[in-house]
Amino acid sequence: MHDDRALVEARLHRVLEERIRPAVHPETVPLRVAIWEAPGEPVPVAEGLAAEPRPIAVGEPWGAPWGTSWFTVTGSVPQEWAGRTVEAVLDIGFNHSGPGFQCEGLVHTPDGSPVKGIHPRNRYVRVGAPVRGGESVEYRVEAASNPVIQGEWAFAPTTLGDKETAGTEPQYRLGRMDLAVFDQTVWDLVMDLEVLGELMRELPVDSARRWEILRALERALDAVDLQRVNATAAAARAELEGVLATPAQPSAHRVSAVGHAHIDSAWLWPLRETVRKVARTSANMTSLIDESPEFVFAMSQAQQWAWVKEHRPEVWERVKEAVAGGRFVPAGGMWVESDTNMPGSEAMARQFVHGKRFFLDEFGIENEEAWLPDTFGFAAGLPQIIKAAGSQYLLTQKISWSRTNSFPHHTFRWEGIDGTRIFTHFPPVDTYNCEMHGHQIAHAARNFKEKGRARHSLAPTGFGDGGGGTTREMVAKAVRMRDMEGTATVAWETPADFFAKARAEYPEPPVWVGELYLELHRATLTSQAKTKQGNRRSEHLLREAELWAATAAVRTGFRYPYEDLDRLWKTVLLHQFHDILPGSSIAWVHREAERAYARVARELEAVIDAAQRALAGEGGRALVFNGAPHTRSGIAAGGAAAVPATEGVTPSPRAGGGFLLDNGLLRVEIDAQGLVVSVQDLGAGRETLAPGSRGNLLQLHADFPNQWDAWDVDAFYRNTVTDLTEAEEVAAAGNGVRVVRSFGDSRSTQVLRLLPGARRLDIDTEVDWHETEKFLKLAFPLDVHAERYASETQFGHFHRPTHTNTSWEWAKFEACNHRFVHLEEPGWGVALVNDSTYGHDVTRAVREDGDGGTTTTVRASLLRAPRFPDPETDQGVHRFRHALVPAASIDDAVREGWRINLPEREVRGAAEEIAPLVAVDQESVVVTAVKLADDGSGDVVVRFHEARGGRTGATLTAGFPVAAVAVTDLLERTLTEEPEPEVADGRVTVSLRPFQLMTLRFTRA
Repeated sequence: MHDDRALVEARLHRVLEERIRPAVHPETVPLRVAIWEAPGEPVPVAEGLAAEPRPIAVGEPWGAPWGTSWFTVTGSVPQEWAGRTVEAVLDIGFNHSGPGFQCEGLVHTPDGSPVKGIHPRNRYVRVGAPVRGGESVEYRVEAASNPVIQGEWAFAPTTLGDKETAGTEPQYRLGRMDLAVFDQTVWDLVMDLEVLGELMRELPVDSARRWEILRALERALDAVDLQRVNATAAAARAELEGVLATPAQPSAHRVSAVGHAHIDSAWLWPLRETVRKVARTSANMTSLIDESPEFVFAMSQAQQWAWVKEHRPEVWERVKEAVAGGRFVPAGGMWVESDTNMPGSEAMARQFVHGKRFFLDEFGIENEEAWLPDTFGFAAGLPQIIKAAGSQYLLTQKISWSRTNSFPHHTFRWEGIDGTRIFTHFPPVDTYNCEMHGHQIAHAARNFKEKGRARHSLAPTGFGDGGGGTTREMVAKAVRMRDMEGTATVAWETPADFFAKARAEYPEPPVWVGELYLELHRATLTSQAKTKQGNRRSEHLLREAELWAATAAVRTGFRYPYEDLDRLWKTVLLHQFHDILPGSSIAWVHREAERAYARVARELEAVIDAAQRALAGEGGRALVFNGAPHTRSGIAAGGAAAVPATEGVTPSPRAGGGFLLDNGLLRVEIDAQGLVVSVQDLGAGRETLAPGSRGNLLQLHADFPNQWDAWDVDAFYRNTVTDLTEAEEVAAAGNGVRVVRSFGDSRSTQVLRLLPGARRLDIDTEVDWHETEKFLKLAFPLDVHAERYASETQFGHFHRPTHTNTSWEWAKFEACNHRFVHLEEPGWGVALVNDSTYGHDVTRAVREDGDGGTTTTVRASLLRAPRFPDPETDQGVHRFRHALVPAASIDDAVREGWRINLPEREVRGAAEEIAPLVAVDQESVVVTAVKLADDGSGDVVVRFHEARGGRTGATLTAGFPVAAVAVTDLLERTLTEEPEPEVADGRVTVSLRPFQLMTLRFTRA
């Protein structure tokens, strides 16, 4: 028997595209169209409706980049169409780019009521089913002429990514604008043929089922009269009934389809456009829910829900109705789908606090799943944060993008640094924008790694990234695959339904311990340095604002700024979205982020200043406030009389050129080129740097990844490197050494200081950066032999290997840390701490001197210069602070990391001392938040964690009368399964396992 598949496929394709699909709308009449172009930013709906439009014809250009145009579309249903289904087919100029990446629109009735969104794969608006004939039709379409930033996965530099540089050239030409008869039978035939044709391609060549489908397709195509498609479509469908109705095998894989539209809160569009994208998609999905009784749609990111509520109340009312019906489902329980590598401990916790609280307040719904399909890897501290927020599941898809190793599971338990395990699922469909194509569902079944143990997987279904959501075609395909032989079974379900079924059938899945590292997009830890610095600074300012405002509220009656702190937290959380904080958005987004962080800083500085002045009182005595969680200058999270400021050690000349810095604890040698050639721990008699090496070395790499410019750094970048050793100036500068270098079109200025009594070398670096496609690193070759090193992550630290024994270790050639990395031999270690960088690499090499020793080099990543999507990425002046800390234990690394990020503050007043609001007696127990309870009760909430990685006990002492103490979750709700701690004289004793976080709520007496 010869294989007729190729012939049938070719025939099916041509007949579908040239005859059957066009017959879905067999009769059409043109609509009249007029346009009004808003002169600037988007206008309120009422203004757009009231504007006076001008006529525009099909084919005419419209739409400057990032512009808004209001189309008025009018017409009449022909009388002879009475009793038929009629749709408006609206093509405002859609091109080859996908939904969400070009022009799109929201259709309204003349009174401003939203109807649905339109995009290239969803152009219809149902007029009537059936119509009476003669009806007047009028729609108003708010159309966004968003430019195509990334076409066909191209990464060419473009000025279109910022409204200030995008120009005014029209981007689109008006396309088809018609009223059309909709033939349901022909449309159903299209769906039948697509589903069966796609299924046939996936079946083995010797499969009887494949041949049954092939012959049925032949009979159906024979039954179609190509000159009378509409009249013969029913007969063609009849030939397919049998193969469509054959039930699936009992062992078939089961796919839970979840309607979905992963909408990037910013990426190749600014935040303001995302507000409109969410409204368009929400209107689309509520319309589809009305049309399709089986359909269920899930939307994550509480921020996006809040945007709909604030900006489009008409859409919000429809969303609320659909939520009440259980068909429009809040998902994820986070403020945004954030990056999870770089946000600090409290920020990661607050993503869940604000996200879950929004859904609880608005709908009384508590999410049990974290929903992060597109986030670029997952920090090892996340599982206990998910659990502490009252959730128990995680869904992501992105790990399937890893380029070196294939992750071994699709359903598993993920264990974090404290031992918490979270039931986790990676959809084997390998996309978070599933379109219900046959090859996608077949791939999910074939790819599922838990075969023989489990049968359920999830398919997030709908157009995403730029929004759009699920289409009626996707719904129809899923219906046909509900129970059909040869394919997985498909059912529309909520995320909660899926996880309940998946957990029930697979109660003891395998365990993966440690971070979920994405072997891709590693450069997002460095791109857009100012965005990352704004995030880090904001996180620490928020800590201080809560701490001092709470202290002042309890001690002085200061008004605690609940609303302001809530708003500012949400601003910072929004900018942790996984294309903003990672630096992978267009220029517009990052310029706005820089301004937003500046506003946040001004407001928080004002809160801190007002609270500290309230605590200090009126007077002229100098007080120093320490906002860090460790005692510093004798001050523990409070204030005390200022002592004279310590100046740096005065540099002395070094033989052979350069300078010496010596404070009795460390002796630092800086050579004539401004490089550090020795850092001696005088107490231990030990050299920190590897023999013959030089630290504080700036290194410049060529950086042109194969794709994903702002996202990726490929391993071959290490093949070429330029050591920046030539110095224009190496000079004593007050109590430090200043080193100036020029390279390319850029210039760096560093100041190295050694303070009296400090066991650290402080390095301040300023770079006026004007390179292109380069990567700048700061290197320290260390004389430390360690098989692993520690990187700070949320509520603790995580160990990574220094070797590359396997491909899994090799792939981690760029990784994330928060405030420190730490290497240690038994009894002696070194930390590198920072105030604003995240990316780093650690390598180990055998030394060439033959002594068998190894050099372990730690490099902090400073700056990049990719040209897409922002061609001016990182151009300009940047400032960084680092400190090299020899003889550092892990406790020292934690303490110094906090110190460099939270400088002391001096205020003048009358008080002699400000006692801590809450003090902890154990150095390894780190307090990350002291605040008043969010419910306005006046209770004091304290969050802390064990930071060393061992078991410990600690006593917390409240500096105010205490009536009761409760252990709570992140949302400050009492955990009834936890015993109420005993309180004696304001003291509470707790026991903590390694890295355990705990939240205590103190009720004031």
